Amino acid sequence: MEKWIDESLDAFVGKYRRTLEHVRGMICYTTGPDGRFDDRSGDDQIGWWTNGFWTGLLWQLWAASGDEAFHEEAIALEERFDRIFLDASALDHDNGFRWLPNAVVHYRQDGDKAALNRGILAAGQLAGRFNPTGGFIRAWNPWPGMTMEGFPDDKHIGWAIIDCMMNLPLLYWASGVTGDPRFKDIAMRHADKALASFIRPDGSAVHICVFDPSTGDLVKTLGGQGYAEGSSWTRGQGWALYGFTLSYLHTKEERYLEAARKVASYVLSQIPGSGLIPIDFRQPPEPAWEDSSASTIIACGLIELSKLVSGKESDDYMAAALKLLKTLHEERNDYTDAQDIIVTRSSEAYHRPAHETAIIYADYYYLEALLKLKDKALWVW
Repeated sequence: MEKWIDESLDAFVGKYRRTLEHVRGMICYTTGPDGRFDDRSGDDQIGWWTNGFWTGLLWQLWAASGDEAFHEEAIALEERFDRIFLDASALDHDNGFRWLPNAVVHYRQDGDKAALNRGILAAGQLAGRFNPTGGFIRAWNPWPGMTMEGFPDDKHIGWAIIDCMMNLPLLYWASGVTGDPRFKDIAMRHADKALASFIRPDGSAVHICVFDPSTGDLVKTLGGQGYAEGSSWTRGQGWALYGFTLSYLHTKEERYLEAARKVASYVLSQIPGSGLIPIDFRQPPEPAWEDSSASTIIACGLIELSKLVSGKESDDYMAAALKLLKTLHEERNDYTDAQDIIVTRSSEAYHRPAHETAIIYADYYYLEALLKLKDKALWVW
């Protein structure tokens, strides 16, 4: 085990040392036909929800290697995110994904006061999306074409998604640094709503819940980025597994640990023998589209959860995480310079035109998982 983990880490750091030479000043998300990263740092894309994963990757690369080039680049990019605070349409439930692997990790590592200010501003805006009557944090802002026939909520003010479980740590962190319990209270109320509405009896997770914004009553569930309503979008399973584990770590409330264990039990029952994760555990056999990013997120959650339980349960979680990571290392990772991404075949959603592409959070969570195994990962969440 140690051999392939060390080999993977060495190859990962080596490739990103080379990649950094031609992406300085960029905020990377996916790759074009030439295999080179795009740039999401422009005024029209700086608010893209995944942008924090690039700076987070740089921070974790610094933790893995001690190379100051990664540290310096992460800090240099942080100030660009300030433009997002001036655009209400770009601020949403994904503030945690933007600023936890960015300003918050910077503050944790260096004690930087400007980074602290950015993190608190982001947490305040996230808290402001909380619906106190409904008990949930509103998801996306509306965009053209985003409608749901038969429900008058055309501005989607009653929509919530499982992804938000991974953004709650921004609120837990803000309570800790400010001493203000309101942030933690909002996070826990959303987590409780998610536990009641998103997690099915078998441990599978809903992607989208539509609530009546005036009462909080559940109106409808949607398949979202998965195959269909009632299906099991695998990245969403990862958000649920890791997200409830993190809520337990921040609150020590047993109900969150039990939720994480319930989701983990379901996930372990669904992992294919190949170790390659589909976009949806309930998608048709063909086309057999994969989502490697789901593998990396699930692996991170399982590693963290394995530390909170004991015996065979802990061993089973760790064994599954290792299988997912080693399968990616041997069958899906590209350590050559043919393309900038390392983890291949990630998919945003089942019904979008593009599948099995390059997505930056797959590389981020793969590296975080490896560093967890070596006890070297920076704490981001």
